Amino acid sequence: MMHAVDLRSDTVTRPTPGMRRAIADAEVGDDVFGDDPTVLELERRVAHLAGKEAALYVPSGTMGNQLAIRVLTERGDEVLVEDESHIILWEQGGLAANSGCLARPVHGERGALTPEMVEAALSDASDDHVARLSLVCIENTHNRAGGVIVPLERQRATAAAARARGLSVHLDGARLWNASVATDIPIAEWAAPADTVMMCFSKGLGAPIGSILVGPAAAIARARRVRKLWGGGMRQVGIIAAACLYALDHHVVRLADDHRRARTLAAGLAAVPGVRAPVPDTNLVYVHLEGEALDPQAILAGLDARGVRMSQYGPRLLRAATHLDVDDRGIERAIEAFQEVAGERAGAARGPRHAPRVAQN
Repeated sequence: MMHAVDLRSDTVTRPTPGMRRAIADAEVGDDVFGDDPTVLELERRVAHLAGKEAALYVPSGTMGNQLAIRVLTERGDEVLVEDESHIILWEQGGLAANSGCLARPVHGERGALTPEMVEAALSDASDDHVARLSLVCIENTHNRAGGVIVPLERQRATAAAARARGLSVHLDGARLWNASVATDIPIAEWAAPADTVMMCFSKGLGAPIGSILVGPAAAIARARRVRKLWGGGMRQVGIIAAACLYALDHHVVRLADDHRRARTLAAGLAAVPGVRAPVPDTNLVYVHLEGEALDPQAILAGLDARGVRMSQYGPRLLRAATHLDVDDRGIERAIEAFQEVAGERAGAARGPRHAPRVAQN
């Protein structure tokens, strides 16, 4: 039986045989007591990779982002964030619910905040009537902007503007591994401009569970305490941390394959009339259905019937994410299926073809 080509997200990956062996062989302890050796090794290793003092293993990227906001702000503070960032769109208003903060969303340039946006968001700190801006959140790569890589120099400039005004900086680096591989810039350089950085293992790296928050030792110690408050304390969690260590050893460099396949996929989909699929920076392909006949729901249903799955991300927008469970043949299948479905939709929109009338003698 042929497996589906599942491009809905890079979170749908299954552990590889080698990763399953690492999980089975993991040495474990009680992480709440601080004695799970596999978790300690993961936290030590990633803190070193990121050039930070400490790290905290967490169940999800959302928890990592929310912990960073909690430890870098006070209740009633304002948080500057790009208006299509994950923190705004897909974390249930957590910065308000969890930290009592007010979001200051601004529309970025291809997902990027600029130094000018930081300056424009500032208010008179001496005025007791207004909220105090205390934190700037950056996302890299930026999902909604198309998996784009915010250039490091832009990220540095924005962070520098924030620091000059006494603001903290958090980097949502859920797919920062992709940015690092695509640019050949080490994680530590991407992480340097930010106080705290969150990175996911359960996306492109293919681990079943987990993300990590890195930063100053004092901030991470406080985040560990809040993680416990939020029910995120975990016991023999080395079982899943072992999968993350395996991913660091075996699944980082191969992200370049995902990027190459994403470019191939985008080119194949863009060849369909009425479809625009910009060349991706990394592994996320955004598919704009501009032809009137290309109904998103009908396209998705037709793809699903052919064993190909994508996600809808807007009224006429689809997204496909390449990952380690989709090989070159899977990309070919996805392109073939999309072209077939789009062709059928275009034919249906034109209506049935009638045979020419024959003159009667």
